[in-house]
Amino acid sequence: MKDLLRSRISETLQGCYQAGTLSSGVIPDFVIEVPGQSDHGDFATNVAMMLARDEKRAPRQIAEIIVAALGSDPLWSSVEIAGPGFINLFIANHSWYGLLDEVMQKQAEFGKSDVGKGHKVQVEFVSANPTGPLHIGHGRGAATGDAVASLLDAAGYDVQREYYINDAGNQMDTLGRSLWLRWRELNGEVLDFPEDCYQGDYIRELVSQIDSDKLADVDETEAISICGQFGGKKILDGIREDLIGFGVTLDNWYSEKAMVDSGAVQKGLAILAEKDLSYEQDGAVWFRTTDFGDDKDRVLVRSSGATTYYASDVAYHLEKFSRGFETVIDVWGADHHGYVARMKALLSGLGRDPEGLQVILVQLVNLLRGGDPVAMSTRSGEFVTLQEVVDEVGRDACRFFFLMRRSDSHLDFDLELAKQQNSDNPVYYVQYAHARVCSINRNAADQGVTLPKTGDVDFSRLERPDELALAKFLARFPETVVGAADNHEPHRIVFYLQELSAQLHSYYNRTKVLVDDMPTSQARLYLVNCVRIVLANALHILGVSAPESM
Repeated sequence: MKDLLRSRISETLQGCYQAGTLSSGVIPDFVIEVPGQSDHGDFATNVAMMLARDEKRAPRQIAEIIVAALGSDPLWSSVEIAGPGFINLFIANHSWYGLLDEVMQKQAEFGKSDVGKGHKVQVEFVSANPTGPLHIGHGRGAATGDAVASLLDAAGYDVQREYYINDAGNQMDTLGRSLWLRWRELNGEVLDFPEDCYQGDYIRELVSQIDSDKLADVDETEAISICGQFGGKKILDGIREDLIGFGVTLDNWYSEKAMVDSGAVQKGLAILAEKDLSYEQDGAVWFRTTDFGDDKDRVLVRSSGATTYYASDVAYHLEKFSRGFETVIDVWGADHHGYVARMKALLSGLGRDPEGLQVILVQLVNLLRGGDPVAMSTRSGEFVTLQEVVDEVGRDACRFFFLMRRSDSHLDFDLELAKQQNSDNPVYYVQYAHARVCSINRNAADQGVTLPKTGDVDFSRLERPDELALAKFLARFPETVVGAADNHEPHRIVFYLQELSAQLHSYYNRTKVLVDDMPTSQARLYLVNCVRIVLANALHILGVSAPESM
């Protein structure tokens, strides 16, 4: 509806310029918004205020000219001028109901747009070290990254989902050493297991799968390497399976080790040196990140000659942009917030727009059971895995709960609430709204009431205020998708779903959809099926199913 109004207003301005009633010839970037009070109209625009400087007139005078030129139109019932020059538009009821035809015609495509114009975007998320199974924190990042990618796809962007495999560096050596020591224990050796090694039963389970013949007659260094490679592959295979079970399909798995072996890190360091973005001091190589807003310069190569994680990240992000992505989105844990400035400094130093890199920070999950905290300790290895939560509450509830809040805010996840089969459970409440309409459809079929074709609906039968409210709220879905995509905020879709479900349940409880009058039954059936379509489309963006019965 906003796009339609914007088009009408822009056409009207062109007409005013041609007629000479306005003279600047400017089509400003005016705003169309929903007023805070319903008696101020369905929409209000500041177009007259935006033109005041160029037209050299009072905004209210400009508004009077525009309103006169807008004249009468089937789209609206009235247009008013308010305050210093706001234009308030009251949309005709039949125009709202007419948008239901768009929902019915587009079906699964309703809510999608081309605002992204094929702009190439990469979303990199999860990227957990292959040193242990995914835990619930990784799960929240997975749900967030996947939903953001789906939103961008719905908004017309060309999206790639990527997992960066941190399979190089000290953490892989530590994994190999952890497995090697546990293997020696399994073979009867008594030793003190270091605190800095990986704990947990999963290490013992991996050890039990190692081919002992491969560890015979090799020195400790080679044994650690064999264990690390074996463990890393097994864990990564498990991560792939967990993500598939969680409904996440990655387009690309990018290996840090392969990147390092290709010489990309050294190539990245050479690029920085050529551009005088790095310098040597105390035997180390530093990046001049303070020149670009960071609080201190960052080490790229230690005095020992070992490259840092930052050096690998520099090379990785240089490689990302070399693949033609115009925007790169990284989904990181909130503990990486200090890393944002130094990565943006990299882009600034290379003459790129630092906003080409956008970072979504994901806060911790507080796992509860019936309101009581569930103890977790990654050091002792007693963490709750993503798979355990999915097995207990189901994929739908897990994804929905992870997306219910802004990703950068702490999240309380109550396992018992997520399992409840009633309206207290948010995902159940939303899914039941979809199932409820499907139930109405089955009853309609039993009663011989058919869903009318587009163009055959008598919308005059929809006389109730809550029916009009539903139509208006459905019309907001496309702009909600665009807003959520632009701001990388999938929780906006969750909020929309909760409100739409509440309106549908309320309408159902007050109104009988199938009545003795066939045109009324068909009009109401058409309306609730438009709700069903939008519910399914929104749930699909979140990666949550839309069941037909519950």
